[in-house]
Amino acid sequence: MKRFVFALALVAFNSFADDAAEGRAKADAACALCHGPNGVASMPGAPNLAGQQAIYLSEQLKNYRSGKRHHEVMSYIAKPLTDAEITQLAAWYSSIKVTVEAP
Repeated sequence: MKRFVFALALVAFNSFADDAAEGRAKADAACALCHGPNGVASMPGAPNLAGQQAIYLSEQLKNYRSGKRHHEVMSYIAKPLTDAEITQLAAWYSSIKVTVEAP
């Protein structure tokens, strides 16, 4: 049983890594202009995406896509995204490690 759980975890990790690599390629093409190449926003008013939880990012992209959440640009960008692409983008941004320093 332990071997099965380990194998399952390894498959899930490899799948997540593959999703993150695909997500990075998509993010470079569509998201980097506003959210920065590494998920740190380069435009005023755009949120940082680096280090956000994948489930949160997926949910928000799906909300933009469905119209449940509205933003002039994001609603347009999210509309054509497939569930797989949303998973890949969420995997990429959640895989970025963020450190915080207290002042």
